[in-house]
Amino acid sequence: MTRWIAQWHPDDPAFWQTTGRSVARRNLLFSILAEHLGFTVWTLWSIVAAKLGSYSFSTDQLFWLVAVPNLVGSALRIPYTFGPARFGGRNFTVVSALLLLVPAVLLGVAVSGPGTPYWMFLVIAATAGVGGGNFASSMANITYFYPRDRQGSALGLNAAGGNIGVSSVQLVLPLVIGAFGLAWAGWFWVPFIVVAAACAWLFMDNLSAARARPREQLAVAGNAQTWIMSLLYVGTFGSFIGYSTAFPLLAKSLFPGAPWQAVAFAGPLLGSLIRPLGGWLSDRLGGARVTLWNFALMAVGVVLAGAATTSGSFWIFFLAFQVLFLTAGVGNGSTYRMIPAIFLALAGPDRVEDGKRQAAAAVGIISAIGAFGGFLINRGFGMSFAATGGPATALLAFGAFYVACFAITWWCYVRTAGAPRLAHARV
Repeated sequence: MTRWIAQWHPDDPAFWQTTGRSVARRNLLFSILAEHLGFTVWTLWSIVAAKLGSYSFSTDQLFWLVAVPNLVGSALRIPYTFGPARFGGRNFTVVSALLLLVPAVLLGVAVSGPGTPYWMFLVIAATAGVGGGNFASSMANITYFYPRDRQGSALGLNAAGGNIGVSSVQLVLPLVIGAFGLAWAGWFWVPFIVVAAACAWLFMDNLSAARARPREQLAVAGNAQTWIMSLLYVGTFGSFIGYSTAFPLLAKSLFPGAPWQAVAFAGPLLGSLIRPLGGWLSDRLGGARVTLWNFALMAVGVVLAGAATTSGSFWIFFLAFQVLFLTAGVGNGSTYRMIPAIFLALAGPDRVEDGKRQAAAAVGIISAIGAFGGFLINRGFGMSFAATGGPATALLAFGAFYVACFAITWWCYVRTAGAPRLAHARV
């Protein structure tokens, strides 16, 4: 059973109402399931690193264990983007889901007995990066299923369903580890991964219209818009995944007796659930305007978080970080809404299919560079602790970056003197 769909025209209202909508929704649902498991495996180490108390690792070493999956996941997003177009969205989702078994099983084995060296923990943490790659293939695949005026909401839902996987890990794992031991941080996810792969095989589809050669897709790397949006996505998604994975270890380091295990999931959950709102607002107001003012709020959030680290109160610190999670989530939705709008505008009304292919390819590069922000945030915190004993230096650098992103967004996409084809395209 190959399940290839040869004819697919979501921008045709009649086709969408009679056939397209139901098929697109079915593929979106099971794409979300697989992507959700990808995020859970990708971010396992945000909790595991904070639970390695029996090992004599420094705070900087622990931040490396949290950062390495982000680094590997960001690199894998580029080849993963080409997977659906080369092999089919359904086929690639099955394979990418099954690959999640590798880091889950290795983690279970590594912590089952004493004596595992630090370098081995680094290697196993690196394999968790395969979960980060799933996001790019999932988003590139879903882009083809939806009409242009619904892509913001569809991509927002797809991404939010995946992002919630971070919250699932941070809610469930402390309970699982407390009940069954640290090894179950890996074993627990194995049956869910198998179910996600089976559902993708049984219920998803491949689109013939989405097929493209990697060389054609890589052509978007020569477009300046790809790299501008990559930088902005470092500020939004990079912040979300960076703060999500750093928060447990950061909270434990700053407030050792605080109940961080009970509430660590709240920030990633808030950022995930609010992401579709970013897409929805962008569909109505324009992604560039939403992104612009969101970066201003992110800069304010960093100031609040910096003040909270010295307040002596975990709950003030917790609430300040919720501002960062909320704004990162909105920014994730708004920047992703901008990508198809930009490339469709540049392609022109006579080359809609080319614009879609370019947008799908750009998603991979942009999501890869954006995910690298998660590595930078964790390494920023690690180096700041190693140099000064606290996170203030890192937070100062993050705030300066958000100010730069605000300026870039205004200059490239908001000012009326910008490129005419983008200025009138409701980017």
